[in-house]
Amino acid sequence: MRISASHKLLVTGLVGALLAGCSAHRGDISSSGEGIIQIRSACPIVAVAGNTGDVTLFDPPASRTAEAIDVTASISRLQSTCREDNGKLISNATFLVSAIRRDPGPARVVQLPYFSTVVRGATQVVAKRIGVVQLQFPEGGLRAEAYGVASSRIDKSAASLPADIEQLITKPRRAGSADAANDPLSQPKVKEAIERTSFELLVGFNLTQDQLKYNITR
Repeated sequence: MRISASHKLLVTGLVGALLAGCSAHRGDISSSGEGIIQIRSACPIVAVAGNTGDVTLFDPPASRTAEAIDVTASISRLQSTCREDNGKLISNATFLVSAIRRDPGPARVVQLPYFSTVVRGATQVVAKRIGVVQLQFPEGGLRAEAYGVASSRIDKSAASLPADIEQLITKPRRAGSADAANDPLSQPKVKEAIERTSFELLVGFNLTQDQLKYNITR
């Protein structure tokens, strides 16, 4: 699986925006002063992994011409919720798979495998699951839709910044003071702590190497 650079950038942007679908939890950072507001949620970022949000099936399978495209499908409407339960952060996500087939023939069922994976610090895969979305094309119909689901359970302690790092980030800074111009987020130990406590729940089609290559190069 390949994680796009955009997802790595999201990790460094954890401090600065409260992610949609995640409510603030006790221990998250929320501070303000001199016109600056910083909010960090311990909930994982939920997103579609780079180059895995689309899949194309060919008939014949070895062909890559436009005329050989059999079914195309894409992931959209990714939504998530996040809650804390006994020290765990539990995220549940749903997403829509929309597909189009080439020929309006008889009724047909197409099964598409997908993955959900929990990534720590943008690079470390800590859990991965495989699911299947079943698309039912009606007789004479060209379109089909189905929903997929994903979930994660993360220790809140693992997703929370150490007290000294939190204190460093939330320390009040006033204009004219010696450290007013020093951005704590630029310090290596702060960057490392944010990365270490940052998690993502990524979903995507479980592509073959050929399918992934097609998505990257098309």
